[in-house]
Amino acid sequence: MAVSFPRPLHAAFQGKYRNPVRPGDFPDPSVIRVGERGFYAVTTSTDWAPFFPIFRSTDLVDWELVGHVFAERPDWCAGNFWAPDFAEKDGRFYVYYTARKKEGALCVAVATADRPEGPYTDHGPLIGQRYGSIDAMAADDADGSRWLLWKEDGNAHNRPTPIWAQRLSDDGLVLLGEPAELLRNDAPWEGRLVEAPHVIRRNGWFYMFYSGNACCGEDCAYAVGVARARALAGPWEKCPHNPILASNEAFRCPGHGAPVDDGKGNWYYLYHAYEQRPDAIYVGRQLCLDAIDWNFDGWPSINGGHGPSRVADAPFPIERRTPQRDRWNADFTVPLDRGWQWPQSGTPSMVLDRGALMLTAKHPRRAPDPLAAVAARTVTAGDYAATAVVDARAQAPGTLASLCAYGSHRDALGIGVRDGIVSVWRRRGGRLVDLALARVGREKVHLRCTALEGRAYRFAFSRDGRSWQTLGGRLDGSWLPPWDAGVRIALTVGGATGASARFTAFKFVPAAAPVTRIEGLQPRRVRFAEMLAKVAPNRAQRRERLS
Repeated sequence: MAVSFPRPLHAAFQGKYRNPVRPGDFPDPSVIRVGERGFYAVTTSTDWAPFFPIFRSTDLVDWELVGHVFAERPDWCAGNFWAPDFAEKDGRFYVYYTARKKEGALCVAVATADRPEGPYTDHGPLIGQRYGSIDAMAADDADGSRWLLWKEDGNAHNRPTPIWAQRLSDDGLVLLGEPAELLRNDAPWEGRLVEAPHVIRRNGWFYMFYSGNACCGEDCAYAVGVARARALAGPWEKCPHNPILASNEAFRCPGHGAPVDDGKGNWYYLYHAYEQRPDAIYVGRQLCLDAIDWNFDGWPSINGGHGPSRVADAPFPIERRTPQRDRWNADFTVPLDRGWQWPQSGTPSMVLDRGALMLTAKHPRRAPDPLAAVAARTVTAGDYAATAVVDARAQAPGTLASLCAYGSHRDALGIGVRDGIVSVWRRRGGRLVDLALARVGREKVHLRCTALEGRAYRFAFSRDGRSWQTLGGRLDGSWLPPWDAGVRIALTVGGATGASARFTAFKFVPAAAPVTRIEGLQPRRVRFAEMLAKVAPNRAQRRERLS
């Protein structure tokens, strides 16, 4: 059994922190220390824009969202914005990232900036192998030469997954020479893949922290291993104690992280993990931090091999309480903060107008789209209550303005207002079905979505925000999350060409939802036109009354 050096004494007197250090769906972190500025991390954004959120921290525990690598999708790629790597060389900042070419191949690309917060200039793809190239990182060899490491995505084609390395030009923008294979998946715990290499140099050794096995979803088996070599090109020896970070009673499937030093000789590992809760995959992979200890045999260990810590010694003195970020209340009287997201294929128009958010589909589609404009936020728990207020008094005919649990453009579950009717709806596989409807008239309508374990939902509406009327029954939402992302809570608009809606409030509070058990609902499929004919007069009569 490996024996660890004792932790530095200063760590015991600086207070405690609790994992996750940043709640919400922020996987695949890469982190660097930038002198007196502190620490900067960048994470995967999947197919949500803006792309690749950038965080800053002074203590590795309290992370503030300070920007994004890209506000808009680069012209050359179609999606899959994964696994960014933060790097700095001679005062220039690099983000090596994964994205899919419009022609179909997964590629490693690079963007640069003069400041870690950006703005970034994209330089396009560096490598895109036949089976895909992902999870890149830049490292310096002992002679100062720059190298790029990445994973060949063979597991997607039932093939091995080599970790490759290849020389980079001095400016870090061009690959030189031929690639060399460093290691591949050949240990039982690694399963069908190894990926996410991050290399540091310490005491004459290169150490590669990497991840293995299935990263995501209910059947994930992710874990972290380490290998070492005297030279960057190898040969690499895998640690006999692998995996050094694996699931425990608090978290599962930890991995795809990066080591960082605190400037005092201590190393920490910033990574993602699911919590060991029934709602884990609905929230997504959250940021966690643990110290790296160094054993007498020269191998690193994390938390003594016991898996992710729930509570640990803080790396730096904690002078103030970490802000509570598990809940939020959108304020439409001030500029929108950086926490808003939208699908990368459809940027909406979001305009503030006298204490309200005007949400409009920027690019009208030929066919009526019920989710033409989406403005979303990450959730931080599977048990929650989210509310929104729609001012429907001037809403155009046919417009559907909703609050919903959003998995993708084809899969969502929500409650919305259209033509004076409030409806609970389901969009699964791209098909919209109204499940329950009620007449409310053209006025301000409060909408509420409550969730249990991320998979059971109940919806309600109110005219005053105090007296609520439940609409429909319990709904099963277990099918909502994509394989690699959590479910968002979103404001949406659609249903008519150039649809626009006015939202005056949007709030999220983690709480035990009033859903006592999870069960599916098999509603009668009522067409909206049928309900409209029963509960509302025709449009001519409505216009006459409104005038």
